[in-house]
Amino acid sequence: MPHTFVAMSGGVDSSVAALLLQQAGHRLSGVHLRLLHNKDPGQDAEDAAAVARRLGFPYYVFDFSEVFRDTVMRDFIREYRAGRTPNPCAVCNRAVKFGVLLDRVRLLGGEYLATGHYARVERDTASGRYLLKRALDRRKDQTYFLYSLTQDQLAHVLFPLGTLEKPQVRRTAEAQGLVNAEKQDSQDICFVPGGDYMEFLQRSGVRPIPGDFVDRSGRILGRHRGLEAYTTGQRKGLGVSAGAPLYVLKKDLAANTVTLGPNSALYARELTADQVNWISIPSLEHPLPVTAKTRHSQREAAATVEPLPDRRIRVVFQEPQRAITPGQAVVLYDGETVVGGGTICQ
Repeated sequence: MPHTFVAMSGGVDSSVAALLLQQAGHRLSGVHLRLLHNKDPGQDAEDAAAVARRLGFPYYVFDFSEVFRDTVMRDFIREYRAGRTPNPCAVCNRAVKFGVLLDRVRLLGGEYLATGHYARVERDTASGRYLLKRALDRRKDQTYFLYSLTQDQLAHVLFPLGTLEKPQVRRTAEAQGLVNAEKQDSQDICFVPGGDYMEFLQRSGVRPIPGDFVDRSGRILGRHRGLEAYTTGQRKGLGVSAGAPLYVLKKDLAANTVTLGPNSALYARELTADQVNWISIPSLEHPLPVTAKTRHSQREAAATVEPLPDRRIRVVFQEPQRAITPGQAVVLYDGETVVGGGTICQ
């Protein structure tokens, strides 16, 4: 009977993941992560503890606030300072949940770490590689945020919800009398409550430097509040009057300018990415047809991925894609399987 640790956020997904594993015969321990040093664990921790008591397995709280601050939060600040738009959930999965947490689980004798992510892991018998596959519920699929998982990590993680749809999860929780059966999903970045990331950046010591809005020819259109306040594709909150809608096309860190233009100028067919992780293949030696997406909410599009020096890749789409944003992830698919992914650098 494998000993499995379940990362319990206090939400319904991780709670039902624990329930399903218990029903499958796993010996469970629940773990709630304290990620913010100055924040009381609050209702989420209480809900996680209540579910562990209801199902009858041990429950612990691990304080990973220092590593969360030093990796996820500092990366968030560093990326905005560099003129990019960070992806904190992907960084947290890589460094915290499937990094230090999985290391701790294995140190304590756990065979698996389970979470409430909507994804699937399968072993390919022909290649011997572990594969990351999309959840059957496409609306909830979270593989975009999991592309950085290594073969060693995939060998020790479980995603029990990968074959379920969200309404099934809620019905299962309600049938078992779990306290969080109707609890709403969190939509905010956990350390930016309310979504006001500029307020967080300023509290963290970032001092935005105002500069010029310019058009594609370099003509000054107005003044911006600091590069950190804008992201590629943004339209709202620009404060610039024009005869037609304007969007953020790019940010120039050296010149401290934000280029604005029409929606049509946001489309591009190519991108370059670094920090690449391969899952279904050991490495990329030749151009490979894939489908790809550059943000979690979009559908993937047909493309070709090509190897570049220094372990970078070029992705060339068949059709132009809107608002490709440096700092975000590009994730590559072969049907239901994640081929790999990386961080968009240009």
